[in-house]
Amino acid sequence: MAATDRALDLAFTAAHAASDRKAQEIIALDVSERLVLTDVFLIASGTNERQVGAIVDAVEEAMQKAGAKAVRREGVREARWALLDYGDVVVHVQHADDRVYYNLERLWADCPVVELPEGARGGDGRTDTQG
Repeated sequence: MAATDRALDLAFTAAHAASDRKAQEIIALDVSERLVLTDVFLIASGTNERQVGAIVDAVEEAMQKAGAKAVRREGVREARWALLDYGDVVVHVQHADDRVYYNLERLWADCPVVELPEGARGGDGRTDTQG
């Protein structure tokens, strides 16, 4: 079973918000086949704690406007790896150094990448979207 339309809509909303705050390497993974609790992981990174915090704030505001309420928030205060759980989608905003270290893309490499709309992929200076 693939990710629901609602999960994809929320992932796109979060990705656009993160991109607006200059998040880097934004990717979405369809984890619906592997997890029963969520459909999509959205992963984005910032270059420093201040940017991670700004990305988190923008995502939370956009998701609230979309009618989504976070079920759980972790790591927001430290701004190194923030996890925002919206049920259908889990948003991971990581400091760039932590993203390299934990490498969630490798851990979930067997999950399909969700194609994000133009303007919602963030900047990374590369042409590929899979990291």
